[in-house]
Amino acid sequence: MNKIIFGQIGKLKKDKIAEYTALHANPWEGVLETMKRCNLQNYSIFLQEDFVFAYFEYVGDDYTTDMRKMAQDAITQEWWAHTKPCFIKNAFSEGGEFYKDMQSIFYLA
Repeated sequence: MNKIIFGQIGKLKKDKIAEYTALHANPWEGVLETMKRCNLQNYSIFLQEDFVFAYFEYVGDDYTTDMRKMAQDAITQEWWAHTKPCFIKNAFSEGGEFYKDMQSIFYLA
C-alpha cells in the first residue's frame, strides 16, 4: 500500500461560498463511501475568504484507476453537479480544472 498526500487549491465564486459550505456541512453518505472505496482518507477542506484548500491521503495502489472509478460513480457525479459550479474554473492555471494540485514540500508524520 502506497500513501501519497495531496494538497489542492481552488477559488470559489463569492456568491457560491455559502452553498459550498452548506453542502460540505452535510455531505452525502454515498459520496463518502465512494471516496473510501477509492482509497482516499483523512480528507479535509479549509476555507479562507473565497479560497478553498483541500488535503487528503491516497492509500491505494493505482490512483488513476481509483479516480476513474470515482468519476464513473453516479452519486459522485450528481454531487459534482452541485459542487463544481461553485468554483471559478481555471483560477490558478491555464486550462486547469476547478482546483489545482499543489506541490508538497514538507511532511511530518
